[in-house]
Amino acid sequence: MKLVLVSAVALIDADNRVLLAQRPEGKSMAGMWEFPGGKVEVGETPEAALIRELQEELGIEVAQTCLAPLSFASHSYDDFHLLMPVFACRKWRGQVHGHEGQVLKWAFAKDLGKYPMPPADIPLIPVLRDLL
Repeated sequence: MKLVLVSAVALIDADNRVLLAQRPEGKSMAGMWEFPGGKVEVGETPEAALIRELQEELGIEVAQTCLAPLSFASHSYDDFHLLMPVFACRKWRGQVHGHEGQVLKWAFAKDLGKYPMPPADIPLIPVLRDLL
């Protein structure tokens, strides 16, 4: 089974809300809500991939020192296994905007269970509830 390495972040604002991004139409699991991030390219660290993805997808700049390891997800889908280190980040530069047409939503940790999420993201909800 193919292993896919994806890096994700729990962006946490001043009100202790977490940013969720809705997967756009045309992508697998379209309409589901997920933590921002993306695939780690060959030669990249998970942190470097996340910094690149946040710039591309959300238009924000994040310093590696602002990424705190939080947890990880490990989940087998039908045709690949996902390994996803997840970081917490409370500091970035710029305004968060969906640059790829994705809908964004700030949600309190207690409300995360109300959003349909990919199976790999669901185990992260209690981790965030404990943190926030």
